[in-house]
Amino acid sequence: MSQRNIDVTGDGSTVDQAVIEACPIMEVLDQVSGKWSVSILIAAAHGPVRFTELERGIDGISRRMLTLTLRRLERDGLLTRKVYPTVPPKTEYTATSVARELFAPLSALRDWAERHQMTIASARHEYDHRAAETGS
Repeated sequence: MSQRNIDVTGDGSTVDQAVIEACPIMEVLDQVSGKWSVSILIAAAHGPVRFTELERGIDGISRRMLTLTLRRLERDGLLTRKVYPTVPPKTEYTATSVARELFAPLSALRDWAERHQMTIASARHEYDHRAAETGS
Protein backbone atom coordinates (compact mmCIF):
# COMPACT_ATOMS: atom_id res chain seq x y z
CA MET A 1 0.00 0.00 0.00
CA SER A 2 1.36 3.44 -0.88
CA GLN A 3 1.67 6.16 1.73
CA ARG A 4 -1.19 8.03 0.06
CA ASN A 5 -3.64 5.22 0.76
CA ILE A 6 -4.90 4.29 4.19
CA ASP A 7 -7.31 1.65 5.40
CA VAL A 8 -10.18 3.53 7.02
CA THR A 9 -12.89 0.93 6.70
CA GLY A 10 -11.30 -1.92 8.60
CA ASP A 11 -12.25 -4.32 5.79
CA GLY A 12 -9.10 -3.93 3.73
CA SER A 13 -10.53 -1.16 1.52
CA THR A 14 -8.30 1.83 0.89
CA VAL A 15 -9.17 5.47 0.52
CA ASP A 16 -6.92 8.04 -1.08
CA GLN A 17 -5.44 10.28 1.65
CA ALA A 18 -5.79 13.37 -0.56
CA VAL A 19 -9.54 12.73 -0.86
CA ILE A 20 -9.89 12.41 2.90
CA GLU A 21 -7.99 15.65 3.46
CA ALA A 22 -9.88 17.51 0.71
CA CYS A 23 -13.38 16.62 1.91
CA PRO A 24 -13.58 19.11 4.80
CA ILE A 25 -11.99 21.82 2.65
CA MET A 26 -14.45 21.21 -0.18
CA GLU A 27 -17.35 21.21 2.26
CA VAL A 28 -16.31 24.61 3.63
CA LEU A 29 -15.79 26.01 0.13
CA ASP A 30 -19.19 24.69 -0.99
CA GLN A 31 -20.87 26.37 1.99
CA VAL A 32 -19.09 29.70 1.68
CA SER A 33 -19.30 29.97 -2.09
CA GLY A 34 -22.93 28.88 -2.37
CA LYS A 35 -25.24 30.86 -4.61
CA TRP A 36 -26.81 32.80 -1.75
CA SER A 37 -24.03 32.67 0.83
CA VAL A 38 -21.78 35.09 -1.05
CA SER A 39 -24.47 37.77 -1.24
CA ILE A 40 -25.42 37.34 2.41
CA LEU A 41 -21.84 37.45 3.67
CA ILE A 42 -21.02 40.54 1.61
CA ALA A 43 -24.16 42.27 2.89
CA ALA A 44 -23.38 41.42 6.52
CA ALA A 45 -19.69 42.36 6.33
CA HIS A 46 -20.35 46.06 6.94
CA GLY A 47 -22.44 45.66 10.06
CA PRO A 48 -25.70 44.18 11.26
CA VAL A 49 -28.27 43.48 8.58
CA ARG A 50 -31.92 42.64 9.13
CA PHE A 51 -33.68 39.63 7.67
CA THR A 52 -36.06 41.85 5.71
CA GLU A 53 -33.16 43.88 4.28
CA LEU A 54 -31.56 40.69 3.01
CA GLU A 55 -34.85 39.43 1.64
CA ARG A 56 -35.42 42.66 -0.30
CA GLY A 57 -31.80 43.12 -1.33
CA ILE A 58 -30.99 39.68 -2.75
CA ASP A 59 -32.75 39.16 -6.07
CA GLY A 60 -34.39 35.79 -6.51
CA ILE A 61 -33.94 34.39 -3.02
CA SER A 62 -37.02 32.90 -1.43
CA ARG A 63 -37.84 33.43 2.22
CA ARG A 64 -37.26 29.72 2.89
CA MET A 65 -33.88 29.66 1.12
CA LEU A 66 -32.80 32.81 2.96
CA THR A 67 -33.77 31.22 6.29
CA LEU A 68 -31.93 27.97 5.50
CA THR A 69 -28.81 29.77 4.30
CA LEU A 70 -28.75 32.07 7.34
CA ARG A 71 -29.07 29.08 9.67
CA ARG A 72 -26.25 27.26 7.89
CA LEU A 73 -23.97 30.33 8.03
CA GLU A 74 -24.80 30.80 11.71
CA ARG A 75 -24.09 27.12 12.39
CA ASP A 76 -20.74 27.43 10.61
CA GLY A 77 -19.79 30.37 12.82
CA LEU A 78 -19.88 32.93 10.02
CA LEU A 79 -22.89 34.91 11.28
CA THR A 80 -24.30 35.74 14.66
CA ARG A 81 -28.04 36.21 15.09
CA LYS A 82 -29.70 38.60 17.49
CA VAL A 83 -33.45 38.67 18.01
CA TYR A 84 -35.00 41.75 19.58
CA PRO A 85 -38.22 41.14 21.58
CA THR A 86 -40.35 43.60 19.62
CA VAL A 87 -43.61 43.26 17.76
CA PRO A 88 -42.99 42.20 15.09
CA PRO A 89 -39.70 40.57 16.10
CA LYS A 90 -36.59 42.26 14.75
CA THR A 91 -33.74 39.93 13.78
CA GLU A 92 -30.26 41.10 12.88
CA TYR A 93 -27.35 39.13 11.47
CA THR A 94 -23.76 40.19 11.91
CA ALA A 95 -20.69 38.75 10.25
CA THR A 96 -18.20 37.20 12.63
CA SER A 97 -14.50 38.02 12.43
CA VAL A 98 -14.00 34.82 10.41
CA ALA A 99 -16.62 35.95 7.88
CA ARG A 100 -15.23 39.50 7.73
CA GLU A 101 -11.91 37.97 6.77
CA LEU A 102 -13.70 36.50 3.73
CA PHE A 103 -15.03 39.87 2.57
CA ALA A 104 -12.09 40.80 0.31
CA PRO A 105 -11.86 37.43 -1.49
CA LEU A 106 -15.65 37.20 -1.91
CA SER A 107 -15.85 40.76 -3.20
CA ALA A 108 -13.02 40.05 -5.64
CA LEU A 109 -14.81 36.91 -6.85
CA ARG A 110 -18.08 38.82 -7.28
CA ASP A 111 -16.28 41.63 -9.16
CA TRP A 112 -14.53 39.10 -11.41
CA ALA A 113 -17.86 37.41 -12.20
CA GLU A 114 -19.46 40.75 -13.05
CA ARG A 115 -16.54 41.73 -15.32
CA HIS A 116 -16.53 38.43 -17.18
CA GLN A 117 -20.19 37.42 -17.27
CA MET A 118 -20.59 38.49 -20.91
CA THR A 119 -17.38 36.72 -21.96
CA ILE A 120 -18.55 33.52 -20.31
CA ALA A 121 -22.05 33.83 -21.81
CA SER A 122 -20.51 34.34 -25.25
CA ALA A 123 -18.19 31.35 -24.82
CA ARG A 124 -21.13 29.18 -23.78
CA HIS A 125 -23.14 30.31 -26.78
CA GLU A 126 -20.25 29.57 -29.18
CA TYR A 127 -19.62 26.18 -27.57
CA ASP A 128 -23.31 25.21 -27.76
CA HIS A 129 -23.46 26.36 -31.39
CA ARG A 130 -20.39 24.27 -32.32
CA ALA A 131 -21.75 21.27 -30.41
CA ALA A 132 -25.09 21.55 -32.23
CA GLU A 133 -23.34 21.71 -35.61
CA THR A 134 -21.19 18.64 -34.94
CA GLY A 135 -23.92 16.73 -33.14
CA SER A 136 -21.86 16.17 -30.02
